[in-house]
Amino acid sequence: MRIPEDVRSGLRTRLWALADDLDWSSLSWAEKSTHYEAWTKDPSVGGQLAHYMDQRQIRVYVKDTIMKGYGRSRLANPERVMRVLGLNGGSGGPLFGVAQEYQRPHGRRLADGRVIAWGKAKDWKGILMTLHERAFESKGTPHAAVLMSAVGRFQEDDVRALVQDAATKLGVVRLVWLT
Repeated sequence: MRIPEDVRSGLRTRLWALADDLDWSSLSWAEKSTHYEAWTKDPSVGGQLAHYMDQRQIRVYVKDTIMKGYGRSRLANPERVMRVLGLNGGSGGPLFGVAQEYQRPHGRRLADGRVIAWGKAKDWKGILMTLHERAFESKGTPHAAVLMSAVGRFQEDDVRALVQDAATKLGVVRLVWLT
């Protein structure tokens, strides 16, 4: 099954814009499943894909091919993180030079030695430990950890207190929770 690039990129652009409007990362698995089904039946999505594949394959294609990179791409974008931390310039540009960029988890080491890391709240242990490790290796400061999609149990005071205690013990200057 070979979908022409213009069709694939057009659907990706459209569905990712819809996902942005829906605040996709905060939706439950069941809510996402409802949208996958609707898109599969939508003539402008499923109908378009039906020219290239069997109807039974469309939902899987939308989920595993078109939407697979959505969360990762949105999480990788540093704009929101830098803005929340007050590390961007007035026009949205970087206020501090970026010396190094990281992935898994996402992060940056700034020219002044501050290290930041961000990712989903459910991955807090890895984010905090990686932040500590990166700052230690670069002889920098573990400046901030930004934990995103902090919903469910990550809105409970006792869970946040546990994570804050770990961050404090690792020398993390700021811990920020984003929903």
